[in-house]
Amino acid sequence: MSKFLLQKRKLIEDVFEKASSETTESSFSGILKSLERTLLDDFKITLSYKTFESYYNSLIQRDEDYNIKPLILDELSIYLGYNNFKEYCAEWKTIEYSIKESISNVVINVINKPILKMPEFLTKQSNLGFLGVLLCVSLLVGKHFFQPKNEFSSEGLGILDHSKQCMYWNGKEYLPEYCNKTKTGLIAIDLKLVDNFKKVERLDTITRDNYESLWYSKYRNKVEFFTADGINPENGKALNKVSKRIFEKYIEGQPIPHLK
Repeated sequence: MSKFLLQKRKLIEDVFEKASSETTESSFSGILKSLERTLLDDFKITLSYKTFESYYNSLIQRDEDYNIKPLILDELSIYLGYNNFKEYCAEWKTIEYSIKESISNVVINVINKPILKMPEFLTKQSNLGFLGVLLCVSLLVGKHFFQPKNEFSSEGLGILDHSKQCMYWNGKEYLPEYCNKTKTGLIAIDLKLVDNFKKVERLDTITRDNYESLWYSKYRNKVEFFTADGINPENGKALNKVSKRIFEKYIEGQPIPHLK
């Protein structure tokens, strides 16, 4: 893994998240264009939305490194409220790092310093009598019967993962998943994408009445249609609005061989 790859990826995610929250635009391209204007008007930073799109596609969508100039890293950090990229990295921790750090502490506590030693407890607190024994038995019984069985982390450390904070593309739609799974292609969950972003599998469902609400990508002569704007998860290409020309060529006209 190249140096600062995780930090750069998180920086791009944070910038996009902030830009999304500061605009009424909902489409991917609309958010990036709004970001371009904000950077220029408010921060005197010149960065085209196409350039940022390249950063996003490489680092987020394809999980690949991208050689971003140090000046750009500093400027994007300034947009987030930091003085430079170095300061951003100093305060930055990934969720994965935080979880690993927490797990490490728990393991040390459990292995090296047991929470409860029955013989020692009963010896030192013998004056509690029957009430003390009853309390100890209750704790042990409760732990045995009420400890969750199926929600442990994959490492078996008993750290609960209460919600699925990641998602992956299954070829048709985004599905929520636990971030500690080893499944490839896991990215931070976006509920809008989970709810609204689907690949159109049956082209016969696209009509003159609904084609204007759809988006498409064309890459290496392969045309695919989706129900919302964004990025094609399979090739990292930005989607375009389905126009009348595209509808007539690929839907009403003779379909290209690979589309069914």
